[in-house]
Amino acid sequence: MVLSSSQKFWLVVLRMAIGWHFLYEGIAKLANPNWSSVGYLLDSEGFLKGFFNNLASNSSVLSVVDQLNIWGLILIGLFLITGFLCQYAMVAGISLLSLYYLSHPPFIGMRFAMPSEGSYLIVNKVFIEMIAMVVLFVFPTNRELGLDRFIFRSKK
Repeated sequence: MVLSSSQKFWLVVLRMAIGWHFLYEGIAKLANPNWSSVGYLLDSEGFLKGFFNNLASNSSVLSVVDQLNIWGLILIGLFLITGFLCQYAMVAGISLLSLYYLSHPPFIGMRFAMPSEGSYLIVNKVFIEMIAMVVLFVFPTNRELGLDRFIFRSKK
């Protein structure tokens, strides 16, 4: 399947917008010396509640989780914006979003202390961004417009 210029353009725009979202979230957390994922992890529900609560209960583990979260967001964002190692960045981004989703699943009967921006059932903003990243993974643009174009030049 050959994509049109317009389709490629909008896929690149989508990739860069998601990249910006990741980058900004990471920078905002890095810039706030009081930020920690402890509240988010302790507010978890669903079948992985124990796992997320255990991460929050150990200060050493929590410190590592916070740093992985911050730097993961920043690096994924930078890689998506620049088109550098995008396929790996998308797998990492999908994985991170999956953890966010599973920590606070929008299912019937789930009650969270943290306020929500709306009423969701199964599909929320995290899920939509995750699906958008899957689409970008399936229709990669990094070799069309991105640093990967220069790294992975095909030898024709």
